[in-house]
Amino acid sequence: RSSDLMISYAPFWQLMKKKRVSQYRLIHEGKLSAGLLNRLRKNQPVSTESLRQICMLFSCGVSDIVECLL
Repeated sequence: RSSDLMISYAPFWQLMKKKRVSQYRLIHEGKLSAGLLNRLRKNQPVSTESLRQICMLFSCGVSDIVECLL
């Protein structure tokens, strides 16, 4: 059932740690909004445009920042 599928942004946080990029830096350099980071932290829905921005920023693919959990 699709209701059992959960989206996790844990890979995004792991990528940030690996690249040594802080939330403060992303927000204050105008790269990502505090609201977007909050939605990612809570595994809430984000737009495909937001995912595209993150992928461009980190030169990565969607699978590097999102995972589907059953």
